[in-house]
Amino acid sequence: MSIHYLDNSATTAVSEAAAQKALCMMTENFGNPSSLHKMGISAELSVEQARELIADALGASPKNIIFTSGGTEANNTVLFGAAQALKRRGSRVIVSSVEHSSVYESAKRLADLGYDVQYAPVNSDGVVDLTELSALLTEKTILVSVMAVNNETGSIQPTEAIAKLIKKRSPEAFFHVDAVQAFCKIPLKPIKWGVDFMTVSAHKIHGPKGVGAVFIRDGARLIPLLYGGEQQRRIRPGTESAPLIAAFGEAVREADIPASGTVIRELNAYALQQLSGIDEVVVNSPASALPYIINISVKGIRSETMLHHLEESGVYVSSSSACAKGKRSYVLAAMGLSDDRIDSSVRISFCKHNTKDDVDALIGGIRTGIAGLQKK
Repeated sequence: MSIHYLDNSATTAVSEAAAQKALCMMTENFGNPSSLHKMGISAELSVEQARELIADALGASPKNIIFTSGGTEANNTVLFGAAQALKRRGSRVIVSSVEHSSVYESAKRLADLGYDVQYAPVNSDGVVDLTELSALLTEKTILVSVMAVNNETGSIQPTEAIAKLIKKRSPEAFFHVDAVQAFCKIPLKPIKWGVDFMTVSAHKIHGPKGVGAVFIRDGARLIPLLYGGEQQRRIRPGTESAPLIAAFGEAVREADIPASGTVIRELNAYALQQLSGIDEVVVNSPASALPYIINISVKGIRSETMLHHLEESGVYVSSSSACAKGKRSYVLAAMGLSDDRIDSSVRISFCKHNTKDDVDALIGGIRTGIAGLQKK
């Protein structure tokens, strides 16, 4: 049976070049990057080459990039580190109501610790309401976190406009952007936009799991989560995972935003056209969403039921964020969707290797699912 993998927002297949780079680092160039001998220096060079590639992709300097174990650690590092760094100036932390769980849950923990955590509402497209956000910004605001692209719906946030608003209303506050779903898919310019921290991850762009990075603007301060070494300016100490970092760099080197974007836009348009021919399907993603992601609901069929039906045909999608492990989506609830639509939602997510055959298999699976599973 053919595999039609359409869950690329959960994770992507590691590219051959990235896998080979990791293998080489594990079996040949395996020195500790902190060691002062030749093998250590060679490993350090590979780490620094990857740091430069990621910095270039963000329009930043290599010194602005700190590696982590992934997007979750990167987001936690910023949320807790930035809040602690500015706690003498105020206690208000603002996150959008549709953030990834690694930000959303971190914000809840900050509230437990006594911070004044506020959740910026979104409109029906899942986009932060700037008027509502403005009302939440005060002189006591120390941190705002809004993701670049939503992992469930593909909604694109007005990052630059938010940065300008924060600068106007709460000039002392830090601005963090979770760009895990946006990195190497749309151009990101944190320095130009006025972003203080931006987090990215490897395994959404055909790199390995277990490695991510944080962009830290010059002058932006973090209190580290970890202690015990001199690595990475002591912001994230510990022996760097050179194989994963080098493979991350290789995945970024292979990325081609314009070329991949053309493929994905055509595939997205084809999928939406085919989905529009099914009366029982409603699209939850806004028209302005990142074309890599389409969130739909299939009336009368619970998400997990449809997911497993599609799996029987070799079609792999998600019922929501992979990190949610099947829990009801608070993202779709924040957009005002009904319980029925939330409970029947399915996320389809593309990569540059997907084809119309994958979409055709998806459409066929949805049709047979409706015929055999829908409540009468």
